[in-house]
Amino acid sequence: MVAPPIVSDPNVMMGKPLVAGTRITVELILEELAAGTSVDELIVGHPALTPEAISAALRFAAGALRADIVYPVPRQSA
Repeated sequence: MVAPPIVSDPNVMMGKPLVAGTRITVELILEELAAGTSVDELIVGHPALTPEAISAALRFAAGALRADIVYPVPRQSA
């Protein structure tokens, strides 16, 4: 099965990348997964999502971070 594409439209969700055919942003998927939400829980909470859509969002995010841009991260005090 082909993963749903990630699309961006300036008229939908302020142009944030989202799963095609939904209003579910890549940002939301990443935040939920980072907070400890499982893929199954994410799908239950957002029935329009599929495992393939979540994988597409992760691939999109990885590709975006592969760009030739430096993202400075402040050091945290010990």
